This record gives sequence, C-alpha cells and structure tokens, in this order.
Amino acid sequence: MDIPFLDDRLRQIFAKVRQGSRLSKEDGICIYDTPDLLGVGRIADYARQNRHGKKAYFVYNQHLNYTNICKNRCKFCAYAKDRGEDGSYIWSIDEIEKRLMERIDEPVSELHIVGGLNEDLNFEYFIDLLKTVKRVRPDAAIKAFTCVEIDYLSNLSGLSLEDTVARLKTAGLDMMPGGGAEVLNTRVHDELFPKKIGHDRWLEIVKIVHRAGIKTNATMLYGHIETMEERVDHLISLREIQDETKGFSAFIPLAFHSQNTELNNLPPTTAMDDLKNIAAARLMLDNFDHIKAYWVMIGESLAQVALNFGADDLDGTIIEERITHTAGAKSAKGLAREEMENMIRCAGFEPVQRDSFYNPVSSDLRKMQ
Repeated sequence: MDIPFLDDRLRQIFAKVRQGSRLSKEDGICIYDTPDLLGVGRIADYARQNRHGKKAYFVYNQHLNYTNICKNRCKFCAYAKDRGEDGSYIWSIDEIEKRLMERIDEPVSELHIVGGLNEDLNFEYFIDLLKTVKRVRPDAAIKAFTCVEIDYLSNLSGLSLEDTVARLKTAGLDMMPGGGAEVLNTRVHDELFPKKIGHDRWLEIVKIVHRAGIKTNATMLYGHIETMEERVDHLISLREIQDETKGFSAFIPLAFHSQNTELNNLPPTTAMDDLKNIAAARLMLDNFDHIKAYWVMIGESLAQVALNFGADDLDGTIIEERITHTAGAKSAKGLAREEMENMIRCAGFEPVQRDSFYNPVSSDLRKMQ
C-alpha cells in the first residue's frame, strides 16, 4: 500500500504501523507537529479499518448529572457551582427516579452518571442512587463516577479504595467513565486543578478499579495550557496501564471549551487539532480497541470526518448533555437514534448500535423505540 506523504517522517511511522510495531514518543510528537494532516489521517484510517472495517459504533444512552456543587472549582470548569450560588442544584433520589421514568419507554442501554464533589451528600446517597437506577433500569449498564469521585467517596465513607469500589459494584456500578485525568502531568495539575487528585493518584485508582473487574474509559482534555509533549506522555501513560490491566474500553479526546471558565481568553480548538488528537490516539494507543469522536465537544460534522481519522465510535444519543454546553458547546444537547445512524451512513460507514461493552444491540431492543 503506497500513500503519498508530504512529510517524509510519516513514511517511517506508517512502516511501523504496518509492521505492528509500537510508536515511540518521538513518533507521537511528529504526529502532532507535522503539517501533513491528510497523511496522518491516512495512517490512522489504515489502523482503524484493520480493527473495525467500516463499522462505526454508538450507544443509546442518557446522562444524569446529580449535582453541580463542587468543592474543587477547577479553572477549566464552567459547570461547577458553590453551595447556595445561583444555578446550583442537587437532585434528590426521587428526582433522579423521575428523570429516569420520563424516558422509560426509550431503549436506553447505558446511564452515564457523574457530578461534582458535593459535601452535602453522604456516602449512602450514592449507594441509593445506584440501587434506584438499577431498579428502574435493570437491563441498562450504569457507567458512573470518575476516579476523582471514587477518591472522594473513599474519604467520605472511611473505607479503603478497594472496599469503596466493592460497595459501589454491589449496589449496581457496572463501568466507569474516563474523566478526571485531564492531562496526566504535574505542571498542568498544579496550574489548573490543584484541588483535584494528581496523576499518580488517578493512575492508582484506575488500576484498583480494573483489578475489581470494572472496565473504564480514558480521556484527555486538550486545548488549554498543555504542550504537545505532555499530550504524548499522557497517551503513553495510558498505554502502559492498558498493557498491565487491559481494563480500558475506549479512549475519548475531549476538546476544551473555555466559555464561562477562568480560561475564557483561550481560543477554541481547531478542526486540525481535533482531528490530530483522534489520529494520535488511534496510532499511539495500539492496545485500545476503540477511539471515540465525542460529537458533543467537536460538533456533529467534524465527528463524521473523524471517522476517517481513526475514530470508530461517536459515543451516543446523550439526552440532555449539561457539562460541555455550560462551557459554550454549540452542538445539540442530544440526538435521536435515527440522527446518529444518518450521521454515520452519510460519512460512508456502517452504523452499529452497541451496549456499554460493545456488544451489538439486538433488533428486538431497537424496535422498542
């Protein structure tokens, strides 16, 4: 297979990918540095199609953000509020059940649940939350709580991390999202989210979660103060954990939105940067099965293009996304299943509705809508 490259460095990278050789840190920096976007895309598409052919996945999911009150107040966050501040809220267990029941006739197969570190909530609230969701939606997977929340819940409960995870798993936790890592770098941590757990603690927790038999996703928040080298180091750290635990399901690059944050002077990410992050993830994370193009953050149209740059998953229908839209996202707050399928088909790919673990959803469940 001969690909015309504008940057000769990409020929060596493509040769490694074809041979199944692992890319180095220098290769990763080259992927970000090169002006040859189409060349990078062709390599990433080669790797993507070797794994998934023309299939592109999505899930019928619903987001539940139980509170926006958070003691950390990270500089990049537009969602968090202080106790008593205008717009702050806590959903009671009854309110959560009500929101689930409002969509009970829809074939939701995944509940995505995250929130702030709210000191007004005790540990039993979270146990009740999981049990309620599992009672109302027994056939749906509960994907809940970042590693940051797990650390907080361990302190709140007085239990070890292992025992905290075990209690949550017994109550209904099936999987975890990948947020909270942001960029696994001490400099970035100290500047942007000093009250949040550092990268060593995040890595410790995710390994414990994986050992408990709970799959997680992984993310990287890009487009703020991080360097290209720090991005690549982040990807390599995740790759090393995956070698050890095999517990990551998918990787999701998260484009930073600065509106209503303390970093609102920063411009939005560009399409070129968004696509390079997708491609870099597909090529550097050779032990990850899935790379998501999160349409909420990069927009529906660019997410379609990203399917040709290494992504094989567009995430899901979402149903009322809150966190990114608070920071100025212009995408829809949710999409119907037909819209997801149309996005994928129009991009030249085959839509596959999946569950949280990438099993295709049966035609019987799909007919429920």
